[in-house]
Amino acid sequence: MEYSISKKLLVLSVIVWAIIVALPNVLSPETRSKLPEFFPKDTLNLGLDLQGGSHLALEVDVKAVTKRAYENLEDELRILMRKEKYEGKRLYYRGMKTNGAESVEFIAPKSFQVDIIKKKIEKEVRNVIVILDGNKFTLKFTEDYIKQMEKDALSQTLEILRSRVDEFGVAEPLIQRLGDRRVIIELPGISDVDRAKSIIGRTAQLSFHMVDPTASVESALRGNIKRDNKLFYENYKDAVTGETRQIPYVLKKRAVITGEHLAKASSGFDNNNEQAVFISFDAVGTRKFAKITTEFTGQRMAIVLDGIVYSAPNLREPILGGSASITGSFSTKEAQDLAIVLRAGALPAPVKFVEERTVGPSLGADSIKAGKEAMIIGFVLVLILMIAFYGGFGIAANIALLFNVILIVALMTAIGSTLTLPGIAGIVLTIGMAVDANVLIFERIREEARGGASVIKAMNEGFEFAFATIVDANVTTLIAAIVLFAMGSGPIKGFALTLSIGVISSMFTAILVTKLILSVWVNYAKPKKLKV
Repeated sequence: MEYSISKKLLVLSVIVWAIIVALPNVLSPETRSKLPEFFPKDTLNLGLDLQGGSHLALEVDVKAVTKRAYENLEDELRILMRKEKYEGKRLYYRGMKTNGAESVEFIAPKSFQVDIIKKKIEKEVRNVIVILDGNKFTLKFTEDYIKQMEKDALSQTLEILRSRVDEFGVAEPLIQRLGDRRVIIELPGISDVDRAKSIIGRTAQLSFHMVDPTASVESALRGNIKRDNKLFYENYKDAVTGETRQIPYVLKKRAVITGEHLAKASSGFDNNNEQAVFISFDAVGTRKFAKITTEFTGQRMAIVLDGIVYSAPNLREPILGGSASITGSFSTKEAQDLAIVLRAGALPAPVKFVEERTVGPSLGADSIKAGKEAMIIGFVLVLILMIAFYGGFGIAANIALLFNVILIVALMTAIGSTLTLPGIAGIVLTIGMAVDANVLIFERIREEARGGASVIKAMNEGFEFAFATIVDANVTTLIAAIVLFAMGSGPIKGFALTLSIGVISSMFTAILVTKLILSVWVNYAKPKKLKV
């Protein structure tokens, strides 16, 4: 039962650290603010079920990704057909169109060019299958490529949603994938749900299109529009009447530059003292923007966000600095939110909210109260039973159990984990499991004492021979907890994390803390017999 100075210092250091880190959790905000600068002030983050908030389920429209890929394929084919020549003549085609998210079709009117076009496409265009029906071409992406596109779109959506939520300033949100097309988002402590939804669910596809100066808006409204053009609208809000009306624009369908190369976005006021969002491009985007604005100086360029025109200014001179501004009928909050979604990046596919649940703070308060009561009742019952069964040894185990709970709270606070209702269940379960190791040790000590072993020998044998069983039992529990954490969803993860931390801390307190207490008692009291 000798305990080296280094071991004593290790145990005492861990105990002191745990008390200091866990202490802010039981102090009021006012008291925490008065603590010295060097003193930790972080507390446990409470999950959605404890402090209230919103639970949102979003469905990603992955078909839109495939549809956009087919539209890009159509553009690529047009460029290819115009560029390639056969015997000095261009390759002819007609009726090229995109069939939604299904295929791209066109007809080769010159029968002798069919095989030439097929070979050119197979050589230049990747991941497509060319289906021929006479001189009609149907191009489809391979199944593997479509699956990969959809998988990448979902992964990218998760990352962008995470960035948007972080920008929104939510503490410890839960963002995770559910199935092939859904994303679950939990926002603890959020009261303005509508604003959160507008930021999270906005596609934020930014693009710049040239206004076609030769096109007639009136003619386009009647359906007479060139193949390369498209009709867009601006939602103009009258500053005097407050009425909103739509202003039509005929723009080039193909964007001259997109938000792909966006580097920064911020909100503020422009020279006319109107609310605006200021954007700037990265190095690649700056070069492209400078080239485009130089080429189209004197013409109008429309800034389009999610298919809506926000402004269509005249390019009076080349813009070489890679900066632009988006103006409109913005409030300050709307401009700030738009800057947030632009900074986080555009979603690769539209999303829609398919489920929304709001948890009130009163329900969370009831859960916290019930959890506290369960912990206290469980803790007290364990204390009473340990003293009843093992007397003074039970007191040593109870002290170690108290440090175990403090250590769990300290570790969870230190790593910034979120405490949920299942997490509280994990702590309650750990309280019962923590004394299991002590029971094994004490029962072994009791057997050795009954067999006539001396006090020191009985205690040494108890700790030594129970050690392997304790490690085996706790490691198997830890493995199960790790699997639960890796494979489970939100509530299960919370339970698994608490259980894992509880298993590790209970091994530390049961073996090292209990042994330290008993070694101090044996060395100072020097008992002749053991009463276990």
